[in-house]
Amino acid sequence: MKQCIDNPNDVDWVNFWAERLKNKKNKDWDKAAPGFYKRTRKDDYQDALFEKLILDENDTVLDVGCGEGSVTIPIAEKVRKVIGIDSSPKMLEYLKKRAIENNINNIETILKPIEDITYDEIGNVDVVICSRSLNGIVPIDKTLSELNKIANKYVFITIFGPENKKIEKDFEKEIGIKTEDFPDYNFFFNILFNLGIYANIERFDLSNYREYDSIKEAMDNGKFRLDLYNDKEKELLEKYLERILTYNRKSKKYYNVKDKADWILIWWRK
Repeated sequence: MKQCIDNPNDVDWVNFWAERLKNKKNKDWDKAAPGFYKRTRKDDYQDALFEKLILDENDTVLDVGCGEGSVTIPIAEKVRKVIGIDSSPKMLEYLKKRAIENNINNIETILKPIEDITYDEIGNVDVVICSRSLNGIVPIDKTLSELNKIANKYVFITIFGPENKKIEKDFEKEIGIKTEDFPDYNFFFNILFNLGIYANIERFDLSNYREYDSIKEAMDNGKFRLDLYNDKEKELLEKYLERILTYNRKSKKYYNVKDKADWILIWWRK
């Protein structure tokens, strides 16, 4: 007999979130850093994000999971100071390199896992931004509470939408691999609600599909978990991409119109 819940707010969304992530294998971000640095370019995700951010030139910003700086650098050009936090030394190394290349000198970096961020260490900043960085975090409720405490004005977070990683999921289903299944964004929204945080939520309308110079680049672009595939699975992946990608003779790029990002923006005013 199924148990009835009288009040939807009694659902333990935090436990559902953690349960979905219990078998998740952590990515080697140090190993991935060179590829991210090489591939990073302005795209419609950044356009969509910066259209929604509310920033003032005198603001201090905490960029959570800053990576190699694809979002950090353009933020730093708009505000007084940015604190970039990441768990990967290599990512922070590339962020510093990118800052030098762009003559940016108002970025401070902290090497720390996201789930270890505390108000006692960081103090207050005006705006907290978590761009594509919270999907795999446990404990999510503690982390969100600390980030909410740190922000004076706004918190902006992007997490996976329902159709993110579509061609990757199709491939793994085709060869019988269990797809890494992150919690849905409705878990996230309900966790915030139960924390007393009443957030705005919207889905980015992204139109740009990804393009690649070669099948090899399509394989090794960070979307596929090549570190978890055996040689046979990598061979099947190459054949799969050869089958589903179209070659544009004019642009000399490979593409698939279904191969595009899907992101949800969740934000609130303090």
